[in-house]
Amino acid sequence: MKSIRSKTRIRRKGVLAAVIVTVSAAIISLCGTTVMTFILEYTGNAVISLGVPVAEYYENAENIQDENLVDNLIDEVYPARMVYQLTYNHELGNETSYSINVLSSSVVSTNTGKIGEPVPADENESDNNIQTDTDQSSADVVSRHVYSGNTYTREQLYNYSFTRKFYTVTSTTSLTNNILKPEEFLNKDMTISHGSETPQILIFHTHSQEGFVDSVEGDDTTTIVGVGDYLTELLTTKYGYNVIHDRTVYDYVDGKLDRSKAYTYAERGIEAILNENPDIDVVIDLHRDGVSENTRLVTDIDGKRMAKVMLFNGISYSNACGDITYLNNPYRDDNLAMSLQMHLLGEAYYPGFLRNIYINAYRYCLHERGKSMLIGAGAQTNTFEEVKLSMEPLADLLDKLLKGEKAY
Repeated sequence: MKSIRSKTRIRRKGVLAAVIVTVSAAIISLCGTTVMTFILEYTGNAVISLGVPVAEYYENAENIQDENLVDNLIDEVYPARMVYQLTYNHELGNETSYSINVLSSSVVSTNTGKIGEPVPADENESDNNIQTDTDQSSADVVSRHVYSGNTYTREQLYNYSFTRKFYTVTSTTSLTNNILKPEEFLNKDMTISHGSETPQILIFHTHSQEGFVDSVEGDDTTTIVGVGDYLTELLTTKYGYNVIHDRTVYDYVDGKLDRSKAYTYAERGIEAILNENPDIDVVIDLHRDGVSENTRLVTDIDGKRMAKVMLFNGISYSNACGDITYLNNPYRDDNLAMSLQMHLLGEAYYPGFLRNIYINAYRYCLHERGKSMLIGAGAQTNTFEEVKLSMEPLADLLDKLLKGEKAY
């Protein structure tokens, strides 16, 4: 009996120590020091196994029931998910795999096959009014010149509480009225600064391996990269922009999917392109989202069945420590203004096409230009064709935005 009590005390002390170390390390990391890297590299897995039964539970893939629950619990226990993260992937039909990754303090990666946390169910629900017998072979590219949805007055939109409804905010951050400034954002000029004699738009893919339900392994024309090809074609041939499509792979290293440093690699790659083409105004990181397997992000526009699209902002701000200074983004306000203005154009011209703007704590690669966007087109449960077709209204909205049109 005595030995049992002794073991219990040791176990409790071990758990308490592990929790203290882990939580302290998470806070230290989120506030921007390098101590976390050392702690996690040498004690990460051991600390999790000892100190956090929730994380230990999820190390067993057979116990996983709810992907949303995984993210929510990890967020609550580890607010510094950008540095330390339990991940799961279901890329290109591969079996789900689970691992614990240590990320450098300068890198922010979701490592989940997602661009952010799962959006609440009401945001993810499919359009129940889809026409299943629509003609998807139409040669006409979707483009609208008349409002068919909702428009709002400036008086309405200048009200923080009113405009806040267009956003879904992850639990790790807050979209305060010091960050969301509707009047300022809605009056920003989004027109492109020069003609098409030099490159104007750069499209790239931090997560180039993101595929769809019918993607062919090894064929990047059936992945998000192929979707980028079509967006480039539309912007170039239909709308007359000078576009560079960077098809570089940033998330596949030594023959393996590796997203732990994808944003670092992508940053280096696109900075080299921007240095060679300093006139580029617009930078788009094109992704697809990751959702539960029974979710379909689809809608019907002008007789075409296509995926819904989400605009995404990282705001370099956490609830735990406020501004994340080592992930500073001097263009945060410009990024937020661009997504808000484009979302309102979507509300006006293509109701139901754009999901809520998604807000996360981190920076991603949105600090390269004022007109930087992270866009999630569909999800892994969509077909390639559905996501490809979604580029038609997206290109139309982007063109309207860059020509200075405002839907208010």
